[in-house]
Amino acid sequence: MGSIIEMAPLQVYYTGLLFTPMSSLIRVRYLNIPWVTMEPKVADVWSSLIQTLKGHTYHVNSAVFSPNGKLVASTSSDNTVRLWDTIGKQCGVLEGHTGSVYSAVFSPDGKLVASASSDKTVRLWDSSTGKQCGVLEGHTKWVRSAVFSPDGKLVASASDDKTVRLWDSSTGKQCGVLEGHTNWVRSAVFSPDGKLVASASVDKTVRLWDTSTGKQCGVLEGHTNWVRSVAFSPDGKLVASASCDKTVRLWDSSTGKQCGVLGGHTNWVKSAVFSPNGKLVASASDDKTVRLWDASTGKQCGVLEGHTNWVNSAVFPLDGKIVASASDDKTVRLWDASTGKQCGVLGGHIDMVKTAVFSPDGKLVVSASFDKTVRLWDPSTGKQCGDLESHTNEVNSAVFSPNGKLVASASKDQTVRLWDASTGKQCGVLEGHTNWVNSAVFSPDGKLVASASEDKTVRLWDASTGRQCGVLEGHTDWVNSAVFSLDGKLVASASDDKTVRLWDSSTGKQCGVLEGHTYEVKSAVFSPNGKLVASASGDGTVRLWDTSTGKQCGVLKGHTRSVESAVFSPNGKLVASASNDQTVRLWDTTKKTTIEIIETPVSIQITKFSNDGMHLHTSHGVLQLKSSLHSGGNRELPHTLTHSLYVTDQWITCNMKKLLWLPAEYRLSCSALNDTANVLVIATTSYRVIFISFDFTALPAAYLQPPVAVIAGKGFLPWTCWLLKALMD
Repeated sequence: MGSIIEMAPLQVYYTGLLFTPMSSLIRVRYLNIPWVTMEPKVADVWSSLIQTLKGHTYHVNSAVFSPNGKLVASTSSDNTVRLWDTIGKQCGVLEGHTGSVYSAVFSPDGKLVASASSDKTVRLWDSSTGKQCGVLEGHTKWVRSAVFSPDGKLVASASDDKTVRLWDSSTGKQCGVLEGHTNWVRSAVFSPDGKLVASASVDKTVRLWDTSTGKQCGVLEGHTNWVRSVAFSPDGKLVASASCDKTVRLWDSSTGKQCGVLGGHTNWVKSAVFSPNGKLVASASDDKTVRLWDASTGKQCGVLEGHTNWVNSAVFPLDGKIVASASDDKTVRLWDASTGKQCGVLGGHIDMVKTAVFSPDGKLVVSASFDKTVRLWDPSTGKQCGDLESHTNEVNSAVFSPNGKLVASASKDQTVRLWDASTGKQCGVLEGHTNWVNSAVFSPDGKLVASASEDKTVRLWDASTGRQCGVLEGHTDWVNSAVFSLDGKLVASASDDKTVRLWDSSTGKQCGVLEGHTYEVKSAVFSPNGKLVASASGDGTVRLWDTSTGKQCGVLKGHTRSVESAVFSPNGKLVASASNDQTVRLWDTTKKTTIEIIETPVSIQITKFSNDGMHLHTSHGVLQLKSSLHSGGNRELPHTLTHSLYVTDQWITCNMKKLLWLPAEYRLSCSALNDTANVLVIATTSYRVIFISFDFTALPAAYLQPPVAVIAGKGFLPWTCWLLKALMD
């Protein structure tokens, strides 16, 4: 929490206690936050995760400690090397590569960093200043790794050109080409005495080379798939190799004989490394885990879980007390090597949560995940109350019926499944689609389900029997979504064929083709009176259509990237649209003009207006609109929302003021808000589903005032200003 201590010290109390394990004596004794009425469910005990280093903007490919253990260098497909201290502060960005950086290594004295890149070069950097001090050119294809010799005088680089090359680190001159592999070379490493180089290749072998002569002196054969990395033990007697055959193999470096197979990973193993004392091997895998092994027996002695994507590398510092792992989830994580405790995944899901939504009465939440499951939750307790399993592929969406009794889930397994929300039992499998089903939606009376699929059709189903009662054919490309009009008589479908099509839900006949978009249509929605359709498209526009004639009656231009969603206000006079340009725009449907622009920290989806038209419900919570826009609401409906809870990358905000900082493992994947109970559900990037409820009456007055600016993520009061004001109040 080093960075948050500097930026917002009070969060050491709020966040530090709220997300501390349940059994922590500090939490039990000191936790008392009056404005939090339901705490997020967290782990019972501390996990072995120590720190998460965030800053890279794309996949992190490797991480390595400096010899003194005070720095970590991480490499990324964002073309940079970043230097960090071990309390989590970034202290250098090494820029110069023009392609992905696959690996980096410190020289033995820690003064230099060598990085290997797809730009076919190895670059040398001064670790204290971050300045580039050498470019090693000669490889004809991507360079996968580079390593210093123990005395620091040589650099060995492994390349897709099937060679290992040796370089003089002081002059940058090439002094040897090691040829013999018959396919790409993924890594190379020196023996502790510097006399040997071991190289790992896609040709399924490890080869040993004499560094003084460049001659091959051993071929280690046994792997049945690509060998991704190789490492010597500290005494040089063993070699560990990591392979796409899901194993790590141990070899005797003097004889070349295999002396151990470490099996347990369920996907490719990207790297293996010995601890400094040679007693442990740490392996990193595409199964999202790091595993620890006893090097003498080959037995597994720890599984480090927590990453949310492939783990590319793991490494020990010189004292061997921690392990650093680098992952495609864009993070580097630090672990306690002595305990190797399994982190445990809160919330049940084991892959990304695609959507979370409240039931109509707010008493249940359904979450849909890429782990092939749908789960039901009680938002009053935060406990899981249903595990809906039977899909055989990723679940794209889940939705409640209007009466809340059924859940419909749409999946890449080409089915829609119906579930009883009270029991969690499956009560229907809607089969017929021949490709992924992207979404499913109930008709307003709950009698029909419409499903949109990449088989280019929309299908209608009887919700009570599960029988197919219509196939809506006509689209020439994937159908992204379908929606019913409020009276249930029409269905509008949005497709990658650049059109919206209107269908009669009783007959299944096409009654309109809305053409005009120049790119795929992401979604379509009816106005409350059913007279208009608004469509959101990858061409950056929202278009308005007359449902009776099918004619275009407005083009809302202003977004600079794809528009992902659009919704009408309750009285139909306004449209709100959300775009990948990280803005939400509010439009006057009569004048076809923008009347408000809200900037958001990330791209979001809009689900609906609040009844009073003052707020927008989104995938990140609720956005507050300007008070002058109240005409967008329905005066016959009560004001149900007085304050807006919204989640940015790191914060839960109230009325656009920073309220609660979120630790890295609790960052947002998607969210939903029950605005009558002020219960916020957050599905996190680490697959947790957490619930937090708030008592606005107990908040400092500074939070309850209208936001200083209406720009989400940029209109926050400076921390010191609102903290002082809160204290004065």
